[in-house]
Amino acid sequence: MRGKKITGANAVMESLIAENVDTIFGYPGGAIMPIYDALYDYKDKVRHVLVRHEQGAAHAAEGYARTSGKTGVCFATSGPGATNLVTGIADAMLDSVPLVCITGQVASHLVGSDAFQEVDVIGITTPITKWNYQITKGEEISEVMHKAFKIANSGRPGPIVIDITKDVQLNICDYISVKKTKDKQSHLKLDKKLLKQIAGIINQAERPLILAGHGILIANAEKELKLLVEKMDAPVACTLHGLTAIPVNHPNYAGMLGMHGNYAPNVLTNRADVIIALGMRFDDRVTSTTSTYARQATIVHIDIDASEFNKNVGIATSLQADAKIALEKLIPLIKKQSHTSWKEEFHKLHSQEYKQVIEHDIHPSENDRLSMSEVVNQIAELTNGKAIIVTDVGQHQMVTARYYKHTYPNHFITSGGAGTMGFALPAAIGVKVAHPEKEVIAIIGDGSFQMTLQELGTIMQENIPVKVVILNNHYLGMVRQWQELFFTKRYSFVNIDSPDFVTLAKAYNISAKKVIKKSELKKSLQQLWRSKNAYLLEIKVIKETNVFPMIPTGASVDKIRLS
Repeated sequence: MRGKKITGANAVMESLIAENVDTIFGYPGGAIMPIYDALYDYKDKVRHVLVRHEQGAAHAAEGYARTSGKTGVCFATSGPGATNLVTGIADAMLDSVPLVCITGQVASHLVGSDAFQEVDVIGITTPITKWNYQITKGEEISEVMHKAFKIANSGRPGPIVIDITKDVQLNICDYISVKKTKDKQSHLKLDKKLLKQIAGIINQAERPLILAGHGILIANAEKELKLLVEKMDAPVACTLHGLTAIPVNHPNYAGMLGMHGNYAPNVLTNRADVIIALGMRFDDRVTSTTSTYARQATIVHIDIDASEFNKNVGIATSLQADAKIALEKLIPLIKKQSHTSWKEEFHKLHSQEYKQVIEHDIHPSENDRLSMSEVVNQIAELTNGKAIIVTDVGQHQMVTARYYKHTYPNHFITSGGAGTMGFALPAAIGVKVAHPEKEVIAIIGDGSFQMTLQELGTIMQENIPVKVVILNNHYLGMVRQWQELFFTKRYSFVNIDSPDFVTLAKAYNISAKKVIKKSELKKSLQQLWRSKNAYLLEIKVIKETNVFPMIPTGASVDKIRLS
């Protein structure tokens, strides 16, 4: 069967259109120039966002994918263009974000010769992708591109890299559009006997605890999670990426798990008799030392990725399934329950945390100095949970996770598995491109901001009205906290000087303001919130403050510290 005769570059674009791609984040260069030339003729069908660094392209594509439900797409040239994508690709792999990253490569006859801007992209990205492939024949393009999108979104989502040699982009090929087939995976029949076994474990539980992870949000299973929680009358705690799977004001919400999570769900993990883990992977930030983690509990693990079963924590029963489908089948088998006294234990410990930590955090008494926590708390009150919040990595990330009132699904975007500083600004760009109708606020530390601040140029050129809040404590705060607590205050290279962020923003034609006093905060946040354009707010916060609760490295989750 013969298709239409077009260049390989046009075949790439036709394949992207066939996959309903409407946005690409990228940066042109020599080895991908033919694809960019083809892109010129598709400007009415596809929006291209010119970033200022390829890492920004990957993170922007992540932000776009995390909130749109679509696959993020980015372009980069060979050599340093491709290697600059690597951090974002690794971030997407660890956080289960579907990306298709297309890189140009030197001509086929030069591959392996150490030609100008040649690197082994396939070798470099093999450990951090679900699949990668180098196209050396034009006739492969349609099938390979279709396969890339299918793999990126099947099972546990993740990133794909497609490397295309320059000669293939230039040469004429036969292009035949791939006929799409229905994905059968979502229609897999679940083992009824296993479902009954899981239901039996849950129905006999006296102290059940539900752990909700990112898989709930990926599967759009928020409604089903709520039904399960209410039918079981069980406390539910969320991982960092599971935040927003259930509103924080739900009476059964017990808080965030993990190193800087809430006191009650961490302490009582080691008292629960049954733990139902949904779409989460028992990351070390959740479990701390696994030798003492929930040894008394019967653990039921439901996840789309079977490789996670018994990987970090021993479990009693597992079910490989999409969270939404699994819960739809499981909920009818669950008996209506009541666990009032068990929930009361959570309430008591939460009250203890409130009195010792939370109340002081959001209403500190340090004269006129601002704390990160009170800033985030005021942002939460101002936005009523309606903004999509994107954070970078560090103390401000944990504070935002703890004190922003997460109400709506997929309204909290952060880098979890990789903990990538520099994530927030470009990711917020991708989120805003995906949701121009929503307010997007990036909350960033002064250290993180300086890793990708050049993306202010993207905001300026593309006229993307992202709101940026920089919490400036003049430190690499999380590292400083560890140095204070575990390295006898030997502050080794964590004191960081910054440019005048307000002047910098104005150089990019972005309105900006600096806040130093508490009396200025509320009005300044309102200005940011009401602005129809991009806006940057630099807020000077207390230099030396720590995020508590905290599980020290190597400690059991129930040894979490309040101070």
